[in-house]
Amino acid sequence: MSRVRMKTARCRGNTGDAPSRAGLLRERGFRLYWSAQSVSLVGDEVTILAIPLAAVLLLDAGATEMGWLTAAALLPSLLLSIPGGAWADRQNDRRRAMIVADVGRFVAVASVPLAYAGEVLTLAHLFVTEFVVGVLTVLFRVCNHHVYASVVVAERYVEGNALLSGSRSAAAVAGPGAGGALVQALSAPLALLVDATTYLVSAVCLGRISAREAPPAPRERAALLAGLRWVTANRTPALLLAGVSTLSLCHTFLMTLFVLYGATELELTAGALGAVVAALGIGGLAGAYAAPRVVRRIGIGPTVVTGFLWFSLPLLLVPLAEGPAPQVIAMLAAAQLGAGCGVAVLDISANSYLIAVIPPTLRSRVMGVVQTANFGVRPLGAVMAGTLGTALGLRPTLWIGTAGAALSVLWVAASGIPHVRELTESDTRQREGT
Repeated sequence: MSRVRMKTARCRGNTGDAPSRAGLLRERGFRLYWSAQSVSLVGDEVTILAIPLAAVLLLDAGATEMGWLTAAALLPSLLLSIPGGAWADRQNDRRRAMIVADVGRFVAVASVPLAYAGEVLTLAHLFVTEFVVGVLTVLFRVCNHHVYASVVVAERYVEGNALLSGSRSAAAVAGPGAGGALVQALSAPLALLVDATTYLVSAVCLGRISAREAPPAPRERAALLAGLRWVTANRTPALLLAGVSTLSLCHTFLMTLFVLYGATELELTAGALGAVVAALGIGGLAGAYAAPRVVRRIGIGPTVVTGFLWFSLPLLLVPLAEGPAPQVIAMLAAAQLGAGCGVAVLDISANSYLIAVIPPTLRSRVMGVVQTANFGVRPLGAVMAGTLGTALGLRPTLWIGTAGAALSVLWVAASGIPHVRELTESDTRQREGT
């Protein structure tokens, strides 16, 4: 079976049955890899809530400071994803680099509660922590797919990805709720101490994996920009990534200001905020279940368009939220639930399309471009959100972000992707020159 046909099965919704997934977990290499991923994902979700709450509740951060704090975490994705992808392709031992990234994140996150205990915690410390964690997360991501391929045979990629997707959604459910509860019970800095240990557990699991990775790619001139050249030469992926970039930029407005908006303007507790954010993960579980069925019913391209709308339209409930606390919580939870479902549908359909059409020899470098389009624009959105939030107020800024997110679908509507029903090997070669 060719690589394109293997991925085509995934596009059609063939995700494997439960017994085969359980069988994959019985394989030691994958079980350790899956455990490392799952535990660090929970830690990531705690960090997303605990560090902003530490800034707001302990250091009186305003909209501008929150914008720069979010930008510090996301700036490495803008600067390092493309060169990082080229670097990872040329390495012999990417697993070791992932271990280094985990240990480094443990040290960086653990420094926050230590500084708090010593009464020397400052906003500058949080900025540096977020930036360092962001750099190490980029390192982890660009090496990740190589290690995955070393512990899963090609015929079982879909089964493994199904398990990892479940872990990601479960972490999105458990992490914010646990983070909110830990912040209320222990304070935000001490909650981060719990988070730091998850990176250490991940490093230990990765260290116990024994598997041979693919050999490094040969060095070549202009290798750094090869992925970008491929994207710009192919109209449909280019417009898809433009839509992803616009959606990610505008959604960052909400990401940046949500904790500040909920804690100050809506006067919600840390526990309520954690519960609301957890609804995103519940929606993600529902979306992961629904996506293959939507693809089978309407095709891969229309599912991508549906995912854009399903993700962005529910977010309009966030600036609309007002009234008694139960009503506000219900509106915010509905927004997160709908958006979580939509983003899972979008991720599964868009990633399936991209993996099918990207030439294998360019996969890491093109995925570096994809990471830049998705994550790299977020620091710009964070700074814009902080600036506009200070100048216009939180609610008007959230209106701008959510309206822009809804309009991002125009990029993909203008591309050829709405007409793609399913991918075959001949279609892929004809459409994208692979």
